[in-house]
Amino acid sequence: MKLNSVTPADGYTWIRQGIWLFKQSPVGFLMLVFMYVFVAQLAVLVPVIGVFAVLVLTPTLSVGFMTACRQAIQKERIRPLVYLAALQSTVLVRKRILQLGLVYAALILILSFALSGLVDFELLLPLVMSEKPITPEAIRQIYLLLFFGAILYIPVAMLMWFSPILVAWEDMSVPQALFSSCLACWTNRGAFLLYLAIWSIALVAIPLVVGAAFDAIDLGQVASFIIAPLSMAGLTVMHCSFFATWKACFADKEESSLSA
Repeated sequence: MKLNSVTPADGYTWIRQGIWLFKQSPVGFLMLVFMYVFVAQLAVLVPVIGVFAVLVLTPTLSVGFMTACRQAIQKERIRPLVYLAALQSTVLVRKRILQLGLVYAALILILSFALSGLVDFELLLPLVMSEKPITPEAIRQIYLLLFFGAILYIPVAMLMWFSPILVAWEDMSVPQALFSSCLACWTNRGAFLLYLAIWSIALVAIPLVVGAAFDAIDLGQVASFIIAPLSMAGLTVMHCSFFATWKACFADKEESSLSA
């Protein structure tokens, strides 16, 4: 295993490879993403503990999805228990992946505190609880939340992008995996910028424009029936493309190619 350097154009190639990988087992991958979204929504209903559990288990679930990508390439059937792949590994891997989950939870907690100093959550809470109509100031706070949240999450994403796989598959310690993940993302930042820009347009900008267009002709409810399944499919393809980033940045050259 070594760190590879890729061209900025590879960011687009990763998405094409993610689409190819999704086609190998669309039902299996959609099942995994639906399971994650469903369980995460249930966990959020449990105050504090539920959210904390989801954050701690995020690296474990990441390894599970990447393992499913391997299985799809090998024409194996994807099963729900693949999410437990890291926990079913050695005692050392299990310990490290849970430690990584604690690191991730701590980083998100720090990020949340930082955001609380930049955004007025008191204005957003009534909006979330559907207690009051949306005001211009609330909209401004939403945009501030999205902007500052994205900026602050970048270093967290760099640390966590590859670290679960490096811990589970490459037998790295948690500090070594975090450093290697951050180094890989920085080394290939051009490709990642293009990659994230395309996904931002596909998963955020386009649904917003489509939703606004349908709202303008009083068909907002119809839009949800169109956008929701397409967004779920897009989210699943994006998760599949994570495997392509791994293969490009870390796999040996003779093993790193995926069809596209």
